[in-house]
Amino acid sequence: MAECSYILFDTALGRCGIAWDENGVLASSFADESDDKTRARLFRRAQSAVEIHTAPTHIEKTINDIRELFLGRAANFHDVVLNLEGLPAFDCAVIELTSKIKQGETKTYGDLARQLGDVAYSRRVGQALGRNPIPIIVPCHRVVGADGAMTGFSAPGGTVSKQKLLKIEGALEPDLFD
Repeated sequence: MAECSYILFDTALGRCGIAWDENGVLASSFADESDDKTRARLFRRAQSAVEIHTAPTHIEKTINDIRELFLGRAANFHDVVLNLEGLPAFDCAVIELTSKIKQGETKTYGDLARQLGDVAYSRRVGQALGRNPIPIIVPCHRVVGADGAMTGFSAPGGTVSKQKLLKIEGALEPDLFD
């Protein structure tokens, strides 16, 4: 197995993390309650990752794009190489479709299921996104329920975080409490 590295970094929404090897990004994590919990999320997919304090240029660009996204600015993750090795084929197909959802837009689980061939796959799409090891870069927060409901978000903060991100990105209007 290739050598694996990770780094934790500060953003407007807290301290996030990213793990990678020579074949691409393996995992990313939203900020959690502590650095240890953020690391634990990364280690689900990158168990042997070693912490570093200076990221290579391509990872630093991705980190900067995450920071920009969390500030409501344009961010583009289309050139990020993902290492999806070991993930089920269905999950990879869902990740590929989800990666194409643009900032400021949303799709429903049913939309993705139809693109995969059958609206009956909606639940499987949700399960695959629940296992998404590369949130933020693979924007699973942009997938909502059929009625626009903030459902199925396993990142720290749950659906409140999902809604906050969609507001930052301009996919949802601020409400009275923002």
